[in-house]
Amino acid sequence: MGRAKPIMIQGTMSNAGKSLLAAGLCRVLSQDGLRVTPFKSQNMALNSGVTADGLEMGRAQIMQAEACGIAPDVRMNPILLKPESGHRSQLIVAGKAQGAFAARDYFARKKALMPQILEAFDSLAEENDVIVIEGAGSPAEINLAENDIVNMGLARAVSSPVLLAGDIDPGGVFAQLYGTVALLAPEDRALLRGLVVNKFRGDVEILRPGLAPLEKMCGFPSWGSCRILRSTWTTRTRSRRAYLPARRAASSTSRRASSASFELHRLRPAFARARRGRALRFLDDRSGPTRPGGAPRLEDHARRRALACG
Repeated sequence: MGRAKPIMIQGTMSNAGKSLLAAGLCRVLSQDGLRVTPFKSQNMALNSGVTADGLEMGRAQIMQAEACGIAPDVRMNPILLKPESGHRSQLIVAGKAQGAFAARDYFARKKALMPQILEAFDSLAEENDVIVIEGAGSPAEINLAENDIVNMGLARAVSSPVLLAGDIDPGGVFAQLYGTVALLAPEDRALLRGLVVNKFRGDVEILRPGLAPLEKMCGFPSWGSCRILRSTWTTRTRSRRAYLPARRAASSTSRRASSASFELHRLRPAFARARRGRALRFLDDRSGPTRPGGAPRLEDHARRRALACG
């Protein structure tokens, strides 16, 4: 088996829906018989989970692993930050606590964590066909770009193509997407493959006239819109389940897994609805891996599958 091909989901902001989009890709590709794993180099969250071997990792990657039909592995989230105050967080590396650090101290040392991140990534890449990477926050935080290890800094390090998702729910999605693209360095912009309008509701025909000028201004195709899922606990919506108190959000792993499995099953129509010419072209590389049992090359598979855009 060859080395896994990466695809990265980045967002214009926190809560743009990166985790759920990544989970949807994990689900669709794994249901098509590919070995798929999620990856997020650095996660900041209080709501973490524990793997079978007692190591701590972000809950989003636990849910994404569930979408892949595999057990959570701490390599999927090598760096976890658990905020203790507005300026201090507990640092967890490879599932083990390393102490608490002020934001400035962590910022000064985080670049030194890149070898451990790449070691985890490379290990997963040897065991899978596709790695679905989730970014964090926004890649356009130009004050953080120099030492970035989770967005474009990681994408460059692993040569990953990137889809950029914007959140239409609060409004301003065109400014989000165009502004993010405009602030990226040329070498980072070269990694972009397309734009996604996430959490859309209503009549898509009303949205469509804005997509062509956006594509022209940004220089990238819009891969369409993904509709908002009100009942999904991983999406920030007006759903009552999206605003659970922390004590209820920290329920057992088995209950979270059951909920995630049910909701992710609903994602398949949203991601797998065929659109001719909208296949996962960014995976098209003749040097790619093959599926087990002599199955077609990944690029042939990619041409058949579509990233469905609501």
